[in-house]
This record gives sequence, structure tokens and C-alpha cells, in this order.
Amino acid sequence: MHTRPFPDADSVELLEPYLNSVGEIFHAFREQDSGCVSYGVAASGKRWFVKGATTAEAVVSLRRAVSVHATVRHPAIVPLQHFFAIKDGLALLYPWVEGEVLYHPTVARHGGRAAAGSPMARFRRLPIPDVLQALDQILDAHLAVERAGLVAVDLYDGCFLYSFDDRRMLLCDLDEYRPGPFILEADRLPGSRRYMAPEEFAKGSTIDIRTTVYVLGRTLRLLLDAGDEEQEWRGSPAQLAVTECATAVDPVLRFASVETLVKAWRGTTSMPS
Repeated sequence: MHTRPFPDADSVELLEPYLNSVGEIFHAFREQDSGCVSYGVAASGKRWFVKGATTAEAVVSLRRAVSVHATVRHPAIVPLQHFFAIKDGLALLYPWVEGEVLYHPTVARHGGRAAAGSPMARFRRLPIPDVLQALDQILDAHLAVERAGLVAVDLYDGCFLYSFDDRRMLLCDLDEYRPGPFILEADRLPGSRRYMAPEEFAKGSTIDIRTTVYVLGRTLRLLLDAGDEEQEWRGSPAQLAVTECATAVDPVLRFASVETLVKAWRGTTSMPS
């Protein structure tokens, strides 16, 4: 995080006027349901993604993101380049990456995964080898997450940035990842119910690497299915069995680590170990 492409980016009052002063905003994401407003900005001869917090809760999340990126790096994780304070908030600066987020919830619109032209539906129509390669990129990144001592929180299809041209999966918005294990002190963690483990809804429960295993198991199950109702599994019976073990209700019955899950999964595919 040594790149400083924007001048005087430590004393910014309002984010959007500042971005207009140093470059050209070519895209604005104003209706995010995360409490953030994000921008695509052309400046310093490059294109950037700038994410600014607009609520106190979002500021906490972005500060956590700074810690996450300082702890773990991986080719499949979009890297944080710089961060700076804005009035009553914080802004993060990432390189702009070509691709489409598989699911893009906004304040005004939720759903849309099953629409024929949606990124998720298009992803699910890809040849199975392409889907398996994308899944392996997600799993490999989480081997690095595990080695860094972090657990996945709020991982869902809104974090999956896929380039249909390059057949490459990247991870973004890992803002809620945190060191683990830890005890859940709230009534629930942030996240999508479609991906979350049962313990993420139980105050006082332990959130650890087996929770990450569950979320990754749900990722495998949901992305290797042809539909949103989980009735059109495209993988093998052995692969389905791996997802079922990973998503056991009782954490003790799951794979004990991401590494163990990945070995089991790769054992059912032709992906390199």
C-alpha cells in the first residue's frame, strides 16, 4: 500500500469533489446497500476504484478492510493500494479491475441472480472446466486467508468479480474478514443467509476456520449449480459429497481446515494441487 496516485490524499473534505479535481469519474455506484459510495476514477494515467464510507458502521468496516489487506495478499484478491481520511469517514483506493460482480445488490433492488442476462446466470452457463477453475481461484485465495490467521465473514457472490473475457475470478470487498477464532458478541454477523453458517446467527458462538469452511462449501454448492434453487447440480457425486461435508450443521463434522477442504475438493477434480 505504497502507491499514492492522488495528490494531497490525506486531507480530503468531500470525496466526490476531490475525485473530480484529480481525475475523471467514469462510473459512480451511489445506491450500495453497504453504507458506502464507490467510484471508478481515471487519474494518473490509470483507472482506479475508490470506495468511501458514508456511515459510522461503514467506516468501521473499511478500517477493518485496511487491516485485512495488510495481513493477506494473493493474486486472486484485488489489492488495496492506498487509503485516506475524508470528512467523517475513510476512503480506500484499489486498482480498477475489468470484470463483473456476480451479484450486485443495491438499496433499491435485491435479487436478480436468476435473470437470464445476469452475471450469475451467465457464469452458471459457462463450461464446467471454466467454473471449476474459478472455484479453485476462490479456494486458493482462502488458503492464504487461513495462513494469515483470518476467518471469512460476509463472503458471498457480491465478492466474486469475474472476467468473462479472461476467464478469471477475483475477490473484492473482503471488508469484514477478521482474525479468528472469536466469540460472536452480536446477534448475528453481517452476510448473506444463503452462504452463512448456523453459528453466525448465534450470539456467544465461536467463529473459526470451520465457519470459513462452511461458507466455502456453500460457495462451491451455489456456483456449480445451473440454477438458483439448487436443483441442477453440474458437478459429480463426489464433489457434491465434499460440499455436504463442508456444510454440516455441526462444525465438528465439517472439514477441520480450509486446507483439508481444498485437498478433498481437488481430489475430485483435475485441478492442480
